[in-house]
Amino acid sequence: MTTVTTILTHPGSAHKDELLACSVLLALYPVPIVRREPAAADLADPAVAVVDVGHRHEPALNNFDHHQLPRDQPPTCSLSLVLQHLGLYADARRFCEWLEPAEWFDCRGPIATAAFLGVDRDTLPKLNSPIDITLLRRFALAPRLDPGEPLWTVLRMIGEDLLDYVRTLRARLDFIAVHAEIWSLDLSGTPAKILFLPRTDPLPEDPSLGVDRYLQVNGLASAVVGTVVPDRRSAGYGLARFQDNPRLDFTRIAQAPGVHFAHARGFVAKTSLTAPDELKALLTLAGSPAAD
Repeated sequence: MTTVTTILTHPGSAHKDELLACSVLLALYPVPIVRREPAAADLADPAVAVVDVGHRHEPALNNFDHHQLPRDQPPTCSLSLVLQHLGLYADARRFCEWLEPAEWFDCRGPIATAAFLGVDRDTLPKLNSPIDITLLRRFALAPRLDPGEPLWTVLRMIGEDLLDYVRTLRARLDFIAVHAEIWSLDLSGTPAKILFLPRTDPLPEDPSLGVDRYLQVNGLASAVVGTVVPDRRSAGYGLARFQDNPRLDFTRIAQAPGVHFAHARGFVAKTSLTAPDELKALLTLAGSPAAD
């Protein structure tokens, strides 16, 4: 992408899509945001990123408007176009559940979005908060935001966190794909699958980060009943039910050798054991009603 010296978006009322699109661009280019109608020179200058205005989608020129797109095109907003240009859109759609409804709301309006979500129209306003209202209102009131101003700083933090979340989760899923094993166990006579993530050196700061998402995006969520991941507080492992699957009850192993914690509600346990065969034996015991 050509170096950007100005981000330009439309004046008047502000919407979530251009606020977030500008925020993402700010994370890459800490430049002023100007809210006015673009001139022909702005649209022709790749150093001016024109967002949600101008009726041009020309990524090479950093023009990211969606209003001229065909009405029958799948909902696409200015944030969608920026993320596409950065090569992050597919992962953002997978990892950010709010993105698709935001696209619908901007392109189809509240009634169609409520129908898409399968909720009553009156439900949508109940999901707003003073955070949404104030950020959009203050953004709409500002004809220009310069680096270092409070709102400019907050918008840049939003963009940084969004990009960091998508990129970090992608790297984490790639890591899990390389290291994870899927164990098949017999739990009370019925086959069950467990995700096992072995300890690595260095150990990730949050060993369980991304495990649930990995199972979901790889179509394993309905088959896996539990997970075993390194415990960041000890040299052992944490055992957990996946999606609170009742086939595992870790209160059944509370007194087992090597188990130093089992939650009273049975959804998680910690063990100092590290050998796969020992861990599998604990899981088998936790999945055995005969142990009750």
